[in-house]
Amino acid sequence: MRRARFNAYLAVSCGVLFTVFSLPAFAKTLCVNSAGSSGCYKKIQTAVNNASAYDVIHVAAGEYKEQVTIGKSLSLLGSGGNLTTIDATGLAHGIFVDGFDHPGLHNVTISRFTIRNATFEGILVVSASDVTIRNNNITGNDKSQGLEFTGATTGCPDQPGNQVYENDETGDCGGGLHLIGTVGSIISGNSISSNADGILISDETAESRNNLLIGNTVKNNPLECGIVLASHPPIGHVSAPYAPHYGVDNNTVAGNVSEHNGVQVGGSGVGLFTDGNGRGRVTGNVVAGNKLIGNGLGGVALHTHVGPSMGLPADNMRGNAIIGNLISGNGADAEDTATPGTVGININSGAGGSPVRDTIISDNTISDEDVDVAVNTPAEVDLHLNDLLGGKVGVANVCAFDKAKVCTGSADATENYWGCAAGPGSAGCSKISGSFVLAAPALSRSATH
Repeated sequence: MRRARFNAYLAVSCGVLFTVFSLPAFAKTLCVNSAGSSGCYKKIQTAVNNASAYDVIHVAAGEYKEQVTIGKSLSLLGSGGNLTTIDATGLAHGIFVDGFDHPGLHNVTISRFTIRNATFEGILVVSASDVTIRNNNITGNDKSQGLEFTGATTGCPDQPGNQVYENDETGDCGGGLHLIGTVGSIISGNSISSNADGILISDETAESRNNLLIGNTVKNNPLECGIVLASHPPIGHVSAPYAPHYGVDNNTVAGNVSEHNGVQVGGSGVGLFTDGNGRGRVTGNVVAGNKLIGNGLGGVALHTHVGPSMGLPADNMRGNAIIGNLISGNGADAEDTATPGTVGININSGAGGSPVRDTIISDNTISDEDVDVAVNTPAEVDLHLNDLLGGKVGVANVCAFDKAKVCTGSADATENYWGCAAGPGSAGCSKISGSFVLAAPALSRSATH
């Protein structure tokens, strides 16, 4: 039943993603091998430069020491993630899909490569649409890592091609895979490990919307989140006053594994964040059917950091959904979004008081956490039909713990299963912590099985 509900919801939420483009009838096929033999190119970039729109480039097994920049519609296909390697040692990126300098770029496919050792991202996509990135191994990138995350809009090493639009990246300066101002794209079946962070969607150049992240394995990225949707200031806004952000909206994060990320500095399994530098927007996103285990912050974190309590306009974090996830053994949150122990889901307005509104939290199974769901926001948070199995605190209103200036929010936590038939606070059950949490009626058996 749980899988049927998830599949039905996913089908509806992702139906807007797919657009049919009119393709030319006579696309060519080009080839690359490390010897440049048999009529093939020796360098991937040379093949890209000589390709026409919608051509297909096949890259033979081997190691290619280069950065590949794509500014036209084409398909770039390796021979297998363990066979075809792009080694970007000393270079900014492994593959850069550059719609920033090629407006209107769309219909790019990248598949079956290992991409490693880039100074910044393994794969960077900027201002492009209908990009498919599937079945790649993205590992050991972001060699600039080691910087402390400060939230400042400057601080990454100055390298040509990076500082123009990445202006909020202290702490990681890229990561494994980064989508900026990207629309209607599919990220599927990739293995992403040993970067600073795993997958980042942000909005410096344009709104990032209607993208699908599905079936990826994101593990052991130590400095930041496994998967993060973050609203950053527009390009050129590196100091106040900041313009309203373009937005990270209506993206779907489904069926991924996000494990053991952010364990050195602090990063969640999936994070939805507005960054505190101007009015951010993160709306209508779906986090569904993921496995989120052992990350440095909560399994799922929704954070705002500025707002009315600071005399600033409120961020817009509205209408996001957290559905059908398996969440276990993650870390505690800290700073202005702190939790009193490890946490499964953290819905938190920090010190700024920007309300997190209309969040759907349903059908999740949460275990091995001190707090299954933590709430600090001046709005009502609704969570129903979840299994709250941590055995400690099922739902906590933590705004007093966080020393929030506005403690007016509440949690409607009716129709959840608290780990035993008798309901919250009974022997063997999770309990409630803090005020303004409504739990009755409770379920007497699992909601998700």
